[in-house]
Amino acid sequence: MSHRDSLHRFLFEEAKIRGELVQLDASWQAVLACHDYPAVVQSQLGQALAATILLSATIKFKGSLILQTQSEGPLQTLVAQATHHRTLRGLARWDGDVPHGSLAETYGSGRLVLTIQTEGKSPYQGIVSLEGVNLAEALQTYFYRSEQLQTRLWLVADGQQAVGLFLQELPSQQGHKADWERIALLASTVTTQEMLSLSSTELLYRLFNEEQVRLFEPELVSFRCGCSRERIEQTLAALGREEVESILKEQGMIEVDCEFCNRHYHFDRVDMEQLFTEQIKAPAPSTRH
Repeated sequence: MSHRDSLHRFLFEEAKIRGELVQLDASWQAVLACHDYPAVVQSQLGQALAATILLSATIKFKGSLILQTQSEGPLQTLVAQATHHRTLRGLARWDGDVPHGSLAETYGSGRLVLTIQTEGKSPYQGIVSLEGVNLAEALQTYFYRSEQLQTRLWLVADGQQAVGLFLQELPSQQGHKADWERIALLASTVTTQEMLSLSSTELLYRLFNEEQVRLFEPELVSFRCGCSRERIEQTLAALGREEVESILKEQGMIEVDCEFCNRHYHFDRVDMEQLFTEQIKAPAPSTRH
């Protein structure tokens, strides 16, 4: 079966190498609908979102994986987040014209930060320099340094789709260099046009039709911001009544914009009074005699 907005896992039975292919269509369009990004920024953000879905599928967890770039050049920040439910969201910040080129040209000096937020646990964070030709190369360096596993990624994105292909040797595969080199060589023949035009099954058949490949059921991917009025209220409550009243006195209203989905939230004095009133604990029940 062929699904857009889906993650496909696959396994090379004889080579003990795992792979993933993600194709983003409507979910990617939903991200683009929130902001007017220049073409180069679109491409980088789409690649980051595809990568985040791929990387989140390599671990078993309940929570989210966040890929973030921090740099001093034209493209200053990318944030891409994927959850274990296969939902995603992302945003970018840039300054002036963003050139198309290597990471150094597009981002300038910077770093790539991967954060895994697991429910009930402290976040795990890994950092690698933004070095190489593209994001895929920087991520390959991260995996090799952190896990000592051969890993290859191919990431492409335009104004319509974002696609990512991922290969990684299994720990038991280490030492079988010929298998890894053969599979990686086959995958390296893929073109940008093929990634953006072929269905998942067509693309995998085109690349690996001579290999024993087990393809698992696809997992659907969707856009979901995660912001809500309730969550923002929790943040405002954490500021405390005194701080909130100070803001209301100065501005008359509290306005909060979600940077991911561009949704606007408004809170007036009545809203805040109700929020803090509801926070007052109910009196303890009277003691029975």
